[in-house]
Amino acid sequence: MELFWHRRDLRAADNVGLAAASGAGDDPDRGPAAPVFVFDPSVLDHASDVRLRRLLDGLAALRDDYRARGSDLLVARGDPETVLPRLAAALDAERVVWNRDYSGLARERDAGVRRALDAVDVAREAHHDAVLHDPDAIRTNAGDPYSVYSYYWKKWTDRAKEDPAPAPTEAGLADTDRLADAADAVDGTDPSGAVADGGEAATLGASVGDLPTPADLGFAEPDADVSPAGTEAARERLDDFLDEAVFAYEAERDYPAREATSRLSAFFKYGEIGVREAYAATEVAMAEAESDSRPEDAPEQVEEFQQQLAWREFYTQVLFHNPEVVSENYKEYEEGIDWRDDPEEIAAWKRGETGYPIVDAGMRQLREEAFMHNRVRMIVSSFLTKDLLADWRHGYDHFRERLADHDTANDNGGWQWAASTGTDAQPYFRIFNPMTQGERYDPDAEYITEYVPELRGLDADLIHEWHELSPTQRANAAPEYPPPIVDHSERREEALAMYKRARGEDPED
Repeated sequence: MELFWHRRDLRAADNVGLAAASGAGDDPDRGPAAPVFVFDPSVLDHASDVRLRRLLDGLAALRDDYRARGSDLLVARGDPETVLPRLAAALDAERVVWNRDYSGLARERDAGVRRALDAVDVAREAHHDAVLHDPDAIRTNAGDPYSVYSYYWKKWTDRAKEDPAPAPTEAGLADTDRLADAADAVDGTDPSGAVADGGEAATLGASVGDLPTPADLGFAEPDADVSPAGTEAARERLDDFLDEAVFAYEAERDYPAREATSRLSAFFKYGEIGVREAYAATEVAMAEAESDSRPEDAPEQVEEFQQQLAWREFYTQVLFHNPEVVSENYKEYEEGIDWRDDPEEIAAWKRGETGYPIVDAGMRQLREEAFMHNRVRMIVSSFLTKDLLADWRHGYDHFRERLADHDTANDNGGWQWAASTGTDAQPYFRIFNPMTQGERYDPDAEYITEYVPELRGLDADLIHEWHELSPTQRANAAPEYPPPIVDHSERREEALAMYKRARGEDPED
């Protein structure tokens, strides 16, 4: 018997650690595996209503998958350093197996679990699973981690990719009765001394297949409509995308009103589809792209999507080697950046009431759907850091609270790119013009008017000229929509001066 600990890998198929523990991998004599998910209080401290809802939905889908395979999912609450040794003892498990996570907090947690298992003489085993290439695998010729994506990509694309890991068989999974017996052995008080809300000692608990509600865990149901979860939904989404949209991906992906992106980010965040399975599917699409039935540039379109997988892994290795970037600038400026940080302006940005239509549409999509189109993420983050002159950490924290697909490595990389503080970042003098961006990528204002109802019925040209209209014209056109809260041209000059001072340069030069 082996205990498999699920974390950010809520799937049975193409799960390297689960395949090994269940005997579906290279050693068929192993297994059966007992799958468990642990609600860890220290992890929940960093959660949000939206992400918890999405997690619970993913766990429900995983539980149903296990039931279809003749097993179930152990669901436990408490410190993994206490829960996992108790479950291992109850199951008489030979070892505890999991897939590696690469953030600083995850690595600290895993080190604690390793020590706890060592103390009770239970073997443990961690596998590389979340990305195609381990964060230590691709380095410069000098042996250093990469800080420039284009060079990383060249090596990433040349490296062989592993095949998807086999799914466990029914015989490779623990039966429900065995899981239920193990769950009964976990109840009790957590000896770690953790204190829950209300000042009571945290309790341990486990059950078979019974998921807590958000309220049980101290969270509320989110206001946003959270997208479907689970491996089946992920595969449907991937198949739909690779059926047609991928062949025009580079040409279409920047237009938020078009269904041209994969929308796989949340599935990858929770590990509901394996990255090897996804990459293998793109290789099938590449073969079709190279056929005579597709346009000449179709292979380049598919490769552009494959690059998004590489970007994900690039930022993962940045975080792995520089865990401090979660709260610190990757690129430090000589004099430090003197952010403006006006609380009223930041609040207007969060509400989607800046008076810049494409910015407000993005922020309202975020509130309504717990998602935002990637081009619009770039626009709103540039606006916060370069127009409002606000510290990128305000935006990162807001996205972490609101996005269902929040991924520490990707979101941090994106925000530091926009703020010109990150690895491979946008140069500080490149400042998005929000009006030009809106006109270029949403020319008919379809996306804008979907999320900003105050502007519905207006001509698109009028919407894109909102910043140039007089107060009377705005009042006549859309009296409930606000005027611009800042002047982009003026703030652009202020931003340039701010960054020059941070670089130790004369702002007048």
